[in-house]
Amino acid sequence: MNIVIAPDSFKGSVSAMEAAVAMEKGIKKCLPDAQTFLVPVADGGEGTMDSLVAATKGQKMEVTVVGPLHTQVKAEYGVLGDGKTCVIEMASASGLTLVPADLRNPMMTTTFGTGQLIKKALDEGYRQFILAIGGSATNDGGIGMLQALGLQLLDSTGKPVGFGGAEVQRIAVIDDSTWDTRIAEATFVIASDVQNPLIGPNGASRVFGPQKGATPEMVELLDRHLNHWADLVEAKTGVRLHDRPGAGAAGGIGGAFQAFFPAAMERGIDIVIRYTGLREVLQKADLVFTGEGQIDFQTASGKTPMGVAQEAQKAGIPTFVLAGSIGQGIEELYQYGIQSIHSIVNGPMTLEEAMERAPELLAQKAEQVLRTYLAKGRK
Repeated sequence: MNIVIAPDSFKGSVSAMEAAVAMEKGIKKCLPDAQTFLVPVADGGEGTMDSLVAATKGQKMEVTVVGPLHTQVKAEYGVLGDGKTCVIEMASASGLTLVPADLRNPMMTTTFGTGQLIKKALDEGYRQFILAIGGSATNDGGIGMLQALGLQLLDSTGKPVGFGGAEVQRIAVIDDSTWDTRIAEATFVIASDVQNPLIGPNGASRVFGPQKGATPEMVELLDRHLNHWADLVEAKTGVRLHDRPGAGAAGGIGGAFQAFFPAAMERGIDIVIRYTGLREVLQKADLVFTGEGQIDFQTASGKTPMGVAQEAQKAGIPTFVLAGSIGQGIEELYQYGIQSIHSIVNGPMTLEEAMERAPELLAQKAEQVLRTYLAKGRK
């Protein structure tokens, strides 16, 4: 039996490769002669750079940048095996995992470091970019990233505004006289599964702000600030971000890329599937195992398990999903080729314990699922 194992990372616990190895261990315990194909994947969030670099035998470069809390952090960008394509993972420079839970505050967190990564890659001569923008800690509309690349955002007195979502409201003038002209020479593919507009009930602030530390009061302020920013951007560029699909991705940086870059948005999982060769591997598969830390209604927006299942469905192959936790709204996932969804938690335990034991729990659940599948096939 040929089994493809293509999970995402279980954030804060195991990488996509570690998850795949753990699943393989359980599968081999049940079926020692199984031919397994490990294809760790991602959907535009954390792990996307690692997945693409590993799949293409590329390399990673380390850069010191300004992190989300305005302090220096070590970040990375990837260069694919073709030696031409640069992968920028926003989470590396401006990610939520860089901010301790008690310091999360999107009124102050900045995307400046993400802009520095892009600038460094431009300095090194790269002109083809994949920008993975999941996992951000920010809600600044991308202004920090734009500032790092030379866009001057000035207040009513002509002075540059500072960092963070709170500063967006102070912008009075967008001055592009020192904007990095190399951006116009480059191509940018934005890897994101988010279709939310910039503002409103489904916008960046209301939907994603709370998980980044925003209080209800902050959410309202941030939404008003981004509305002000969208007005300025429309007046400057003619691009209306207010209700533009994808503009709300990563705290509004999706909109900044759409307005100021020669950029096209694409589902992150589709990019990863293309570069990892998953589609070709699936042609010889009998079963697929995938998974990630949380499965819920958001999974249907293009996250890893759904993207993998959709590809498997095209080839008529059943897909099993293993998850750290299962939330509401999973029913619609079954129409995309998912056979069943299983929580790896096998009894009462704390989140910390579940995360620590993830490899063991993944192996155990993969074995159980496969045994059940094989038993049904014998009837």
